[in-house]
Amino acid sequence: MRAAPRGAVSRRAAAIVLLSIAVLLAGCTVGPSDRPPVAVRGENMPAPPTAVPQLPPSIDELPEPEELATTIPFYDCTEDLTPVIIPPPAPGLRIECGDLSVPADPDAPQAGSVLLEVLRVGSADATPNLPPLLVVGDSAGEPTARAAITMAGKVSPELLGRYSLIGIDRRGAGEDFLDCARPSTRSALVDATNSGEAALTALLEQARLVVQDCQLNLDAGIGAYRTATTSSDIELLRQELGVDRLAAVGVGDGAAALTGWARAQPMHVGRLVLDSPPAPDADEPELSEGRAKSAEAAFDAFAVACKARPDCPLLPEPRAAVTSLLDGLRTRPILAADGTRLTAGATIAALLTGLRDPDQWPVTAGALAAAVEGDPEPLLGMLVLALGPRGTFDMTLATSCNDTRKRLAPGEIGGLAQQWKGTYPLFGETMAMHMLACAPWPTGGPAPVRNSAAGAPPILVLGTAADPRGPAEGARRTAESLASTQLLTWQGAGTGAYPRTPCVQRVVDAMLVNGVLPTTATLCPP
Repeated sequence: MRAAPRGAVSRRAAAIVLLSIAVLLAGCTVGPSDRPPVAVRGENMPAPPTAVPQLPPSIDELPEPEELATTIPFYDCTEDLTPVIIPPPAPGLRIECGDLSVPADPDAPQAGSVLLEVLRVGSADATPNLPPLLVVGDSAGEPTARAAITMAGKVSPELLGRYSLIGIDRRGAGEDFLDCARPSTRSALVDATNSGEAALTALLEQARLVVQDCQLNLDAGIGAYRTATTSSDIELLRQELGVDRLAAVGVGDGAAALTGWARAQPMHVGRLVLDSPPAPDADEPELSEGRAKSAEAAFDAFAVACKARPDCPLLPEPRAAVTSLLDGLRTRPILAADGTRLTAGATIAALLTGLRDPDQWPVTAGALAAAVEGDPEPLLGMLVLALGPRGTFDMTLATSCNDTRKRLAPGEIGGLAQQWKGTYPLFGETMAMHMLACAPWPTGGPAPVRNSAAGAPPILVLGTAADPRGPAEGARRTAESLASTQLLTWQGAGTGAYPRTPCVQRVVDAMLVNGVLPTTATLCPP
């Protein structure tokens, strides 16, 4: 693991152009029923009310956010970062940079320390020392401190007036990025879609190369790149921010990191939102099958949204168009001008990237249509974040493998690949093959803490019906594992429900800004 120089600015830029699509949204339904009624979109759907009804107050009081009293020497880096971030930060934001020294491996203090970048983001005219709101991104999305910049551009003015958003790099991302796998090995793991015996044997050898190369190149070993280590980093950051109770929002396995922190430090938890966490008791193959199932649901939502647009480039049937494209690429990859090949595996990886954010769906549809016409560049561009310079591939793989403890043999994986190929036609075989990448990996660190975080204030847990990173069942199981929670389920698609819809945003802002939680489970329509 490399120690990042103080104040260094990452030059990685993703070649993905984001477009916004208009989405019709209805309000929340709150009630005690297990299946509360949901508003249905239709041509005669009434306009949403201009006045938003007040949520009933929670029985339990949430702690008041504390002013920032940090010992981190932040400095203004708005001008440095603005030209190198794609998409650029929202206008009117001030970005301040700092760093946090943490043990290279919390379980091996003798391994030394590394620096993680920390960002403070807020309105340019905000008062100093606003309470901090930590943002922890998902390892397959934006795992760096810049997740705070992205969220700051989407949240309400009321939230920005209440908090300064704090971002922290996940291990292996940002300035301290993990770079130990060979480019050819990364490509082989991404391209894998053939679950035949010979193909599985070859892929296993590539997976062993990753473990071998990373163990040779890292002083602290590859075991430090796991969600539990991020939990330890969060507590160190809380101390440096100078607050007794820390407010935070986490997405995906970033939410899992915050869950682990809350279990270990319940008395230091402030207003906490866990957005789309994985099930805390899940392991392989349940995790991968859940992702295959939810990715299929996300694609179905993507197809419906595309067909609803008159300019959808995948008409008449997006699923048929993509299936035909993948079938062709399995035998005849498309060669780009620089010699890069667009394979079926690379196409699935790009599709999964696009499905995470519904705002990108028109771009994703256009990239798929371009590949159908023989142009691979748009889909390959969607993989730059993972496979480009300073890409996140190694970090995402290490986190995924270290977070699981069960390893499957190639024969077991091959059998599941064939089974899931029939059940989950687009993503099943690929999700099974991903498990082979972890087969030679050392088993994850110590079993995570499983207490209920008793003593923490009520926690808001969000789940999304069609999240390609995992089923909403993970949010429900996370909520049930904690002492005091409220669950909000969004019937939409993508990774992370907040702040995608007015319904979700209203509930989350009521908690973070006003300290008010709904008293019953909440269901937001798509």
